[in-house]
Amino acid sequence: MGLNNPPDRPDTLPIVVPVFPLASALLLPRGELPLNIFEPRYLSMIEDALRADRMIAMIQPRDDSGGLRPPLCDVGCLGKITQFAETGDGRLMLSLTGIARFKVIEELSVVTPYRQCSVTYDLFSDDLVRDKGERDVNRAAILQALRDFAGATRLKIDWKSIEQTPNEALVNALAMMSPFGPQEKQALLEAKTLSDRADVLVAITEIELARGNGPSTNLQ
Repeated sequence: MGLNNPPDRPDTLPIVVPVFPLASALLLPRGELPLNIFEPRYLSMIEDALRADRMIAMIQPRDDSGGLRPPLCDVGCLGKITQFAETGDGRLMLSLTGIARFKVIEELSVVTPYRQCSVTYDLFSDDLVRDKGERDVNRAAILQALRDFAGATRLKIDWKSIEQTPNEALVNALAMMSPFGPQEKQALLEAKTLSDRADVLVAITEIELARGNGPSTNLQ
């Protein structure tokens, strides 16, 4: 579900954002992330966002130390709620469409049950340009890595659909669906350009397959 009126300038984006810390969850510009919201603090965050601009930010905890307020990574991604539904049992199911990455300036002291950060998009203004860097992607390397992964995991791939998918959508979808850990997901998020992200994705896949982790791994 895409955005009807996607922003095209960083100065139109919020500089204070509610953040949803979630390990191994990766949101990228124009990617779609399904979320199942059930914790009271995040239900409150979504309700507030729905009453305002429908924007929330995904970010990973810096480590797995646990607790209610783990330290956050420096880079996350702003998203807009493009679909949501109530389940009848207190949960919210929603789809979040990525807009642009940001760098955290500072976490704010707030009275809301969820956390909020002051952010800047200056390093990632190209995220607002659809298809930026499409021609620079080594598509052959991406497809070979996908073939190797599919062969190792016996994963069925709709190759006809893959062939028709543009580079940006292909790279970002594979990165978001990949089963890699938090550090690898953060590396994919922080890759400067689309071609850099493609190269990181290929490298991580090759490393995991070389370690023999492929057969026990499935796309999520």
